[in-house]
Amino acid sequence: MKISFPIMGNSYIAFKQLIKDLGHEPIVPPMPTARTMSLGTMYSPEFACIPFKILLGTYLEAIEMGADVIVSSGGHGPCRAGYYGILQQKIIEDLGYDTKIIIFDSFAKTYKDFISKLSWLLKTGKKSWWDLYQAFKPAWAKLKALDEIELYSHQVRPYEINQGETMKVYRKCLEIMDEPVSKLQIKEAKEVCMKMLKEIPQDKSRNPLKIGIIGEIYVLIEPFANLDLQATLGEMGVYSERSMNLFHWLKENTKMSRHEKKIIKSALPYLREKIGGHGINSIGETVMYAQQGFDGVIQLAPFSCIPEIVAKGILPQVSHDQGIPVMTIFLDEMMGKAGMQTRLEAFVDLLQQKRDLKFA
Repeated sequence: MKISFPIMGNSYIAFKQLIKDLGHEPIVPPMPTARTMSLGTMYSPEFACIPFKILLGTYLEAIEMGADVIVSSGGHGPCRAGYYGILQQKIIEDLGYDTKIIIFDSFAKTYKDFISKLSWLLKTGKKSWWDLYQAFKPAWAKLKALDEIELYSHQVRPYEINQGETMKVYRKCLEIMDEPVSKLQIKEAKEVCMKMLKEIPQDKSRNPLKIGIIGEIYVLIEPFANLDLQATLGEMGVYSERSMNLFHWLKENTKMSRHEKKIIKSALPYLREKIGGHGINSIGETVMYAQQGFDGVIQLAPFSCIPEIVAKGILPQVSHDQGIPVMTIFLDEMMGKAGMQTRLEAFVDLLQQKRDLKFA
């Protein structure tokens, strides 16, 4: 069976291996482009958010490549992500395709449904639960390694002497990480990539501004959705830290971690209820970035995203109380690279002035 999945950062490299090891043919859709966005926008409801449109466009491109099944994740609470799969399935059927979308919700919240769908994947791939265990270990290790490599690339980029060199090395690392299949090979490939990044000429005398990036998970992680915001900041000489990556999100989606509890505790003075999506995270993480001495915070939100709109209404008070500037960027298909660059430059200038006044 030909199985596809969404593009979300570099995770496709690990998911491709997992699906192959489960006895299916992985269909890796193209990296999102203007065509992906155009397809998704054309067939989406008018007020659908940008993750919905990019995902739908990606699914249609995967269908063009012959995908029989598309596997994706769901959502809970007021966030509309919980309805994505149902509506996208309806749109695909109305377009005359018989491709099926299988949505895996949180294992902790939908245990029976999760196991039922996983059993179907194993049965159709003629694999056992032991085969799943054997396939899961290297895929999990690869996903973790990919996140660590990406994280380190963002730590190196603000110090690079030759602008753009970190991005070139990082892209080469993705090619390297696509090849290994065993846990040992993945570990060795990761070490090669980390060594390549460490060898990039850097000016460690710099004291870059530090910006925390918060918001809805898809626009945080997928560079096409946020117009490569984190890489852009790095090449402007700014150190940035993203509040979420996919490996830790998957880990925390199984059970609440200490970090997740700390986020919720930090948000309590301002928000006492979960509002769906990652709304409460945006509040708690802003408080935590302020406590860690960051110079500013950028909130990334899909246009019309209710949880992030609620968070945005609370963030000015958080910003005032915690003494940390916050800028919100709502993302949709109309946002362009030039407009993003202008807003980032203005925010970085503001943060630099604030730092200069502090130490004057």
